[in-house]
Order: sequence, then C-alpha cells, then structure tokens
Amino acid sequence: MKSDFLSIEEFIKKEKEKARKLKQTRWWRRQLERGICYYCGKRVGAKKLTMDHKIPLSRGGTSDRLNIVPCCKECNNKKKYLLPWEWEEYIKKLKSEKGDGE
Repeated sequence: MKSDFLSIEEFIKKEKEKARKLKQTRWWRRQLERGICYYCGKRVGAKKLTMDHKIPLSRGGTSDRLNIVPCCKECNNKKKYLLPWEWEEYIKKLKSEKGDGE
C-alpha cells in the first residue's frame, strides 16, 4: 500500500522544482530588478542576488511567493537553514552598522 505522504527528500525535491519555475516568472524578475537584499538592505545589483526561502525547505517552508525573497550571497550563506527569528540579532546588527556608517 502506497502512502499519500511525501518523504522529506521528495518534498524538498518538489519544492525546488517549483522554485526553479518561479525563477522564470515576471514576478521574480521584478524582485531582482530592485537589486536590494531583503535581509541586509544593501544594494548589490540584480546579478548578485540569490533566491532565498525565508522559512527553509528543510524546516517545512515552501516555494511560494510569500516565502521567497531576493538576498545577497553573503546573507544567504550566513542564514543557511535558520528561521528569520533565529538570526534576528544578526539582521539587527547589520542594519545598525549600516546606519552608523552612512
């Protein structure tokens, strides 16, 4: 008897495919055009932005517009699998440094 439930690996594979399709949409191109990282607020340009899941797939997030944001590679690498509130202090620090330096 086959289960109706997906394994975590199957779920992640399915969601990654949805994300690849979303990257081809006009909506995603508009997100990139701004050239601004969702997390740190730096203007890095469209080509240096990556797609990030605010709630990571490995933590149950989905590849839906509400969960996907453009971010710089630095923030994406630092965030990894963390939930937004788990690295909120890091984000606050970045924003305060940005305010102090300008």
